[in-house]
Order: sequence, then structure tokens, then C-alpha cells
Amino acid sequence: MFMMIMLTILIIMIITVEQSLQFNHNNHNHHQNEVFTNSFQIRFRRNIDQQLAHQIAKKHGFINLGPILGSQREYHFQHRALPHARNKRSIGHYRKLRSDHLIESAQQQLGFRRIKRGYKSLVLDEIENLQLQNDPNDPFFQYQWYLKNTGQNGGKPRLDLNVEAAWAQGITGKNVTTAIMDDGVDYMHPDLKDNYNAKASYDFSSNDPYPYPRYTDDWFNSHGTRCAGEVAAKRDNGICGVGVAYDSKVAGIRMLDQPYMTDLIEANSMGHEPDLIDIYSASWGPTDDGKTVDGPRNATMRAIVRGVNEGRRGLGNIYVWASGDGGEDDDCNCDGYAASMWTISINSAINDGQNAHYDESCSSTLASTFSNGAKDPHTGVATTDLYGRCTKTHSGTSAAAPEAAGVFALALEANPSLTWRDVQHLCVLTSKRNSLYDSKKRFFWNMNGVGLEFNHLFGYGVLDAGAMVALSKQWKTVPPRYHCEAGSIVSDNLSIPTNRSLTLNIETNACANTETEVNYIEHVQAVITLNSTRRGDVLLYLISPMGTKSMILSRRPNDDDGHDGFVKWPFMTTHTWGENPRGVWRLEVAHSGPEQQHGFIKEWILMIHGTKEQPYKDLPVEDDNSKLAIVKKAHEDAIDNKKN
Repeated sequence: MFMMIMLTILIIMIITVEQSLQFNHNNHNHHQNEVFTNSFQIRFRRNIDQQLAHQIAKKHGFINLGPILGSQREYHFQHRALPHARNKRSIGHYRKLRSDHLIESAQQQLGFRRIKRGYKSLVLDEIENLQLQNDPNDPFFQYQWYLKNTGQNGGKPRLDLNVEAAWAQGITGKNVTTAIMDDGVDYMHPDLKDNYNAKASYDFSSNDPYPYPRYTDDWFNSHGTRCAGEVAAKRDNGICGVGVAYDSKVAGIRMLDQPYMTDLIEANSMGHEPDLIDIYSASWGPTDDGKTVDGPRNATMRAIVRGVNEGRRGLGNIYVWASGDGGEDDDCNCDGYAASMWTISINSAINDGQNAHYDESCSSTLASTFSNGAKDPHTGVATTDLYGRCTKTHSGTSAAAPEAAGVFALALEANPSLTWRDVQHLCVLTSKRNSLYDSKKRFFWNMNGVGLEFNHLFGYGVLDAGAMVALSKQWKTVPPRYHCEAGSIVSDNLSIPTNRSLTLNIETNACANTETEVNYIEHVQAVITLNSTRRGDVLLYLISPMGTKSMILSRRPNDDDGHDGFVKWPFMTTHTWGENPRGVWRLEVAHSGPEQQHGFIKEWILMIHGTKEQPYKDLPVEDDNSKLAIVKKAHEDAIDNKKN
């Protein structure tokens, strides 16, 4: 068993290195565009304690900000006399550090942009003393249509998160902590202060334990406070609205409020107090401009992998990600955070079931929640705001991710033994199609090989808190997960035709009769290297042996790149969840756009992640029409057919 765990971790780290190499390649090819910060990643030749690290830092004119991910060999140094951002490396400081006999390596941190998702509003809403009988007495509850949709403001009745069904089971988020990784949390807000977890909070922008937002005239740093209220605003206190998990705790991790992000700030944020924090909620990412291809660097990937393997005392932390606000001109599979297997990517819908105009689509999205209402700007998300105020206009997929975090907090109270993978399985099995639809009729609901409905915009549907809590209570942890490199094609001259698609096939037995055999799929990655005269015109489809077709890259009209392409980029799909991976996988590559383009695909590696043993087999079925019943029957039929 120990050898299996080590093998799995080794494969994970290989993928991590490949991803981090790609992120650096795609975004830092041109040295004139690089930004160097005043932070350095230091690796010592042996383990040292904090006191010695402080002494060495001081000797060379630096300050020691502490270990990286709990390591005793890697530390975060900063030189306050250097500007936070410059366009040249600090060679002199680098040489000074390297001259120390205890220092093995020193790496000056590159700076890069990370953008909050969602649209801020300057409207300051006043609290209105209105109550709904038998509902929470919080005055903004009547505006929280995503919690209870009665058709207000033109919404569709019962199109909501079905939280009342969870609350009715006595589940309100007790003993669960969600960290809001953002621009700070106003922990003195009267609707948040009783549910604030100070021990799990930290400010990585200012390096102190107080992640209070920096106030500005334009309210730019209201983002984290608004997200926090969605998760854990207190119930029945007559202030603002109510959180999805109103008895849960919320922690603040302030990490977005500096001119440039660094790998170490991200890594330390995502690895902060992994046994005190259950869920990390992120409503930000690379620029949603439709031309950026970017994601976590090396230390950040290590933090996420460590979180899912070791966090929550071995059960794994849950990382929730907003899928992106780039609209139909972007594809969230080009965002390495939202498209990661280790995160749960959440898209949004509005109060009548349509996708929001800013929603990105991609095959890695697992499920959806809600953002703003249809046409009325005051039917956004009602939540806490700066200065002790409330707002009704929080929106974007920024608003969707914390709602999902709240639903997961309910599930974790119902069953504290859920692993990070259990939560993903529960998303797939309990999310509902409900009334969700693509207003532009581009993406329809499809059924995969085991009978699960999915949509390229909405994943497996809108989260259903009541159903997730009920299933969590009887859940049996899914079998161990394996990573199978199912096959690859490598070539220097596979030309992508200008007027038709190129189809590549990989036939696989999914590592049968080996230690990494996969019979039931969770995630599939197509790790691809290609170049094109216009990267934004490339279309990629992955077709499973059971016939499920996933668009793993859509056209991005703003992406004019003709140089970098994709290098070992892991395009991910969740659409084949539960399927048998054996057989022929097809990759279709084509150009789409007004002008003819040409290019080459150089490598396709097929990675299949899932279980050898059948999941769900020990779960009782109470509803023969449920997703659980449908998938269980498909799995059992497949076993019977194999025997025959």
C-alpha cells in the first residue's frame, strides 16, 4: 500500500512539473515582459530552523517571511529595499545569497497578474426591515433568490440551491471552516464576526495575522467580504442576508492585494493551515481576456497536491474555483486553476435558468450555482459588504464559487469523513439539470456512456444542497484512485489541415493488470503540444470509447498567438465520469475561423484518472430514477456483459 501511495504521488509530481513548465513557457517567453519582484525562494543545503533562517536573511540584507509549505529547507526571503516590481533581475542580490555556504539555490520570484472575477458595484444598499414569515428574519433574505426562488424579479420558482431541504435536516455547516482566498475579509462586520475563524486566517499581502481589507474610495477591495457573507453570514440577527452554511466558520486569507502575484504568495495561501481549513474558495484567476493561457506555477501546484493528499488530516482539502468571466470568447480549459483535477470548477446561471453573459464554457466545469438575476441589477447576490453594509449586486462567477463552498460545508457537516474526491462524486450524482439552458443554443444537454446528463456550460447541473446532504449521510468512501498513462502519440510533422479536421486514435486497455489499472473514470486529461499560425482558431474534441464527445478547446477569437502554442498543456474533461475507459479514444483537431490557418500537433498524451474498483456498489438506492441508480445499473450491466 505504501509503495502504491508513493507511486501515485510520483505520477502526480510528474504531471505537476509538466504543467508548471508549460505555464512558465506560455507566459514568460519574452524577457522584456517579465516582472521581477523583491521576493526570493531560498533552498538550503540542509534543514534549518526559523531562527537560523532569520539570521542568514538579516546577514544578507533580507527578511525571512517563513518556511514554504512547512518545509525546513525552503524559505521565503524578501528585500524591502528592492522595488516590488522591476524589469531586471537583481543579479547582485542573487550572487550575495548564492555566496552563502548554506544556501543551495535562490530564485527571484516573477510577478504575474491575477484578476478578481465578478463585477463590482458602487451602489450602497440600505438595510430594509422586511421579513418573511417562517423564513430567516434577515432583511435581505427575500432578495436571496438563489437560496429560495419564489419567482421574485422574473425568476423561475424553485430554481435555487435547495438549501432549505438541507437546513430542514438540521445541517447548517457546524464545525466546518471555509477560507476565502481574496483581497481580505471584514471580520468586524456584524454579520460575520461571530462566524470568523481567526486561527485559520492570515494576511499574505502584508505578512500579519489580520487579513482586513485595505479600504479605497472605489470599494475595490470589497470582493472577499462579499464572498465571505455568501458562505457564513449569520442567521436571524436582523442584518443583511443569511449564508448558505450560516453556522459554519469563515477564514480570511488576504493574498490578492499587491501589484503582482508571486508563486510563493499563492502557494502559502493554498497551503495555509490545511488541518484547520476544510474548504478553500477562490474567485479569481488569470486574466479573462480570451488570449491568456496560464495557471499555477510549481510551488502552488505542490501546495494544491499536498492539500488534497494530506489536508484535513488525510481526507484532503476541497479547492473551489470560479470558472471565469471571459464569456463566450474564452475557454476555461485555458485556465490551469479552474481546469485542474484537484479543484472543483463552478460556473453560474441567472435566476431564470440562462447562463450569464460572462460565463466561460469548458469541459472541466463540474457543476454550477448562481450569480446575478436576469435584467435587474438589483437581483444580484445579496451579501455582506464593507463598512458594515449590505449589497444586492454582487455578481460574476465570483459569486458562484462561494455558494458552492457553502453547499460543500453543509455536506461536510453531514459527513465529516468525506474525502476531497467524495465531494466531487457527490457533485456529479446530486447536481440537477433543473431549468438550466444556453440562451444562445450553442450547448445542449447530452448523456454520457453511463447515463449521466452533462452540459458544456453547466457541467452536471446546479448544486442541490438537500440532495447532497441526504446522500452524504449514507455515503461510503469511494475506492482508491489511480493515474494511468493510457497511451501517447509523438510526431514532429502531424499537420493540422486547413479545411478539415485531423483525427488521431489511441487504443488503450487503461493499464489493465498493472498497479494503476482504471476501470471507472473520474477525470481524463489530454496533455497536448501543438503550434498554430493562430492559436485562437484551434478546436479540440476528445471522444471516449463509449462515444461521449467533449470539446476540450473552443475557438477563442481574441487569441492571436502564433508562437507559443500549447506545450504539454493538460486539457481536462469531466464529461466521461463513470465510464469504462477501455477501447479507442479519438482526438479531433481542426481550425475554425474566417481565415485559413495551419499548424502541427506534436504530442498527445492520454491520462486517465479513476478507480479500479466499482464505486457506489455499497450505497443503497432509494429512488430508481436517481443518478445514483442509473449509474449503478450501468456499472452492474457492464460487469454482467463482461461475464457473458
